[in-house]
Amino acid sequence: MQKCFAKLRQKISGRFHLFGDHGVSEPATRGTLVIYRTSRRSSLRKCISIRLYSVTHLDPNTGFGKLSGEASLQNWKKTKHGENDTITSEVVMYLEEGFGTPGAIEVKHLGQHQEFFLQSLTLDLPHNHSVHFECNSWVYPMSKSNVDRVFFSNTSYLPSQTPAALQSLREEELRNLRGNGRGKREKWERIYDYDRYNDLGEIDRGQSHARPILGGSNAYPYPRRCRTGRPLSNKDRMTESRSEIINLDFYVPPDDRFSPTKLSEFISNSIRAVVHFVVPEVKSVFEGAVKNFESFEQMSKDLYTAHRKPVAETMVMGRLKALVPKELHDEIGRVMKENPFKFPIPQVIAADKNAWRSDEEFAREMLAGLNPAVIRCLEINPDAVFIACKSWTFDLIINADFSNRGKRREKLDYCYPSRKESRRPEHYRMTTGRMFMLDHHEYLMPYLRRINEQGVCIYASRTLFLLRHDHTLKPVAIELTLPGGGAGSEEINRVFLPASKGTEAALWQLAKTHVAVNDSGHHQLISHWLHTHAAVEPFIIAARRQLSSMHPIYKLLDPHFKDTMHINSLARSILLNAGGILERTMYLGKYAMEISSAIYKSWRFRDQALPADLLKRNMAVEDDSVQSGVRLRFDDYPYAADGLDVWAAIDTWVTDYCAYFYRSDASVVSDVELQAWWSEVREVGHGDKRDDAECWFPLDSVANLARAITTLIWIASALHAAVNFGQYGYAGYPPNRPTRCYKFIPYEGTPEFAEFLRDPDKYFLQMIPDRFTTTLGIALIEVLSGHTADEVYLGQRKEGWTNDREVLRMFERFGESLRQVEKRIEERNGKRRLKNRFGPARVPYTLLFTDTSNLGVAKGITGRGIPNSVSI
Repeated sequence: MQKCFAKLRQKISGRFHLFGDHGVSEPATRGTLVIYRTSRRSSLRKCISIRLYSVTHLDPNTGFGKLSGEASLQNWKKTKHGENDTITSEVVMYLEEGFGTPGAIEVKHLGQHQEFFLQSLTLDLPHNHSVHFECNSWVYPMSKSNVDRVFFSNTSYLPSQTPAALQSLREEELRNLRGNGRGKREKWERIYDYDRYNDLGEIDRGQSHARPILGGSNAYPYPRRCRTGRPLSNKDRMTESRSEIINLDFYVPPDDRFSPTKLSEFISNSIRAVVHFVVPEVKSVFEGAVKNFESFEQMSKDLYTAHRKPVAETMVMGRLKALVPKELHDEIGRVMKENPFKFPIPQVIAADKNAWRSDEEFAREMLAGLNPAVIRCLEINPDAVFIACKSWTFDLIINADFSNRGKRREKLDYCYPSRKESRRPEHYRMTTGRMFMLDHHEYLMPYLRRINEQGVCIYASRTLFLLRHDHTLKPVAIELTLPGGGAGSEEINRVFLPASKGTEAALWQLAKTHVAVNDSGHHQLISHWLHTHAAVEPFIIAARRQLSSMHPIYKLLDPHFKDTMHINSLARSILLNAGGILERTMYLGKYAMEISSAIYKSWRFRDQALPADLLKRNMAVEDDSVQSGVRLRFDDYPYAADGLDVWAAIDTWVTDYCAYFYRSDASVVSDVELQAWWSEVREVGHGDKRDDAECWFPLDSVANLARAITTLIWIASALHAAVNFGQYGYAGYPPNRPTRCYKFIPYEGTPEFAEFLRDPDKYFLQMIPDRFTTTLGIALIEVLSGHTADEVYLGQRKEGWTNDREVLRMFERFGESLRQVEKRIEERNGKRRLKNRFGPARVPYTLLFTDTSNLGVAKGITGRGIPNSVSI
């Protein structure tokens, strides 16, 4: 009865307030509600119910904090927050005397249909205080979700420090997020659970679309994904079924779905890329073009030059409208009017259209290109001499024994010359730290025969580089290998050496191209997908399930999880699936994900830390005098030099943050939520690595906590930026980074060799992907390489994310340290002696330029900027 009178009193007070605040005993608590504006029309004014939970007063009847009456929402208006179109409403509440400080809000959507994206609520309290609730989540009607949405304030509490009024609410919220592991997930449910990658195949379409289930077995270990609970296949009750049409709406919990701004921009960018893809194909129909590009000039003209053809445009418009829902037809029309009938010119050919052919640029991209964390320095007997000659095959023998530091010892063995040498051998003194290898041999050989049965012509490759005195790399030999004629037969090896003119130079170019194909596949599948996207998702799921949003580590990590689960869901839907874009454009074909599982067997979380990775690849030596603990073997390694600066900034920020909340190692060990999160990551999310003791840091100290968090943030932010946002700049020109080969390098005396001699460029263009595959691949990386307007970069956070002034001061110092990193990168790029910073193609290395001043104005393909998360 008292509650009824209290509620009635608040409603009466609210009505009095509307007529001038007469008769009100308590002062009004006012605030601002911010909701993202969408193109869909719906009235939310009468659909939203908001109440407050007290952080200071416990309701003994419920065990939760005292709950207020409903707020009055007034003065709705259209606004903008940064680049986002929003709607704001004034919130007016009359709290009972003694209510105390709000610590959480309860939000109910009382409408029937339309969900909305709630950004934040800020309440102004007496004495110039305020309470901020950062929401950033979709809110669905109660008629569907049947669950109140609860958002906690921006105050951080370790589990042992949680106010009594919020303790039960904190525990209940986590229980609700875990679900029961059963049933199909609906889009309005906020449930985080794990599943294997059993949704890549589509066996209902035939055996050719069957794919192995990744995760949960010794044969195919893999990180886990978010469970969707879709119906199982009719033919294989272990795999999930897939829709017959393209489905971009795989289940993603509302907290991890794109915001309306991101979703709208992603759709627009995708449509633009599809237009870029379809137009050259339609043009080729009208112009009678053949399957392959006839010349490099024709490729540039067709891909990067716009020639409007009304008939072709009409056909493109019709094709696109047949592929997408009706609500996107207006967007197609808008994109078509912008005349995006060409791809932008990639950086690698912008200054010099032929620089990509040079040995210098080929080698430089192993240090400053798309895949700069694969090359390694060989440890060799200082007295050894490498003799490079065509007729000698080199074979790298890696001993199985490891030292305590995990370094491998390598040596070079040679087979006898097979024929008389036609060129004078080149001798290279094998001094320690001077010889480097790019190895795409060991992991490919077990699959190579099956890969080539798919209609492609792929070698496994190993490339040797010599470090010159100006710290540039010189490629000195390429070994290309094929399986022998039958089971157990010896491998077929060919060695190619550098040449600058004539037939030898053209053959050397073909050999470099086959290496680039290997490296492209490894980059997209391993360095990009496996090591960032797939590896991070289990950390997100475990954090949502085990760490309250009030937990300080949750608040530290939350921006580094933004959009990752949604983009991974889209990847499983259209990129990684059987017959998806990855299989249609990359040489690995249907074995792509299976090979990534094989490589995951050697994945270790510890090794993902940049200093550990550099030591493992022998690209650095230990040095306790610097913060990172390592010193590069040579300074002009752009990815590593810039990366170590970014790493040090993250490490300082994370170490200070962890030490602020955890005053002793015992406090880390006793944190039940933290330990549950770390245990679930190891035992479930990355459960196939649970028995690898060297994989994980033990979470038994503040120092190890900081190491683990620094490594995770590095993976999600800087590592992903380094391997993602330069894709269009380098691979947007297909000859530089082809994704497949359709011809082997011909042997002298064969008809193929005669064909090659007649026109080496034509042979090259027939060897790399055809027009369709090329254009499809470029369209994909155009989308992947761009930043969106709502990007939040490393060193940036939305205002109000915490109310702790000391934490804010630490974060400001972090931002300043990143600005100093930016200055150092600009200084390095200005030093002419650092030749790997630009190279012959004149592409500056800016992939790890954090871009902290970018507030969403500079978007699209910029070739710079480190977003907080794996967001695309």
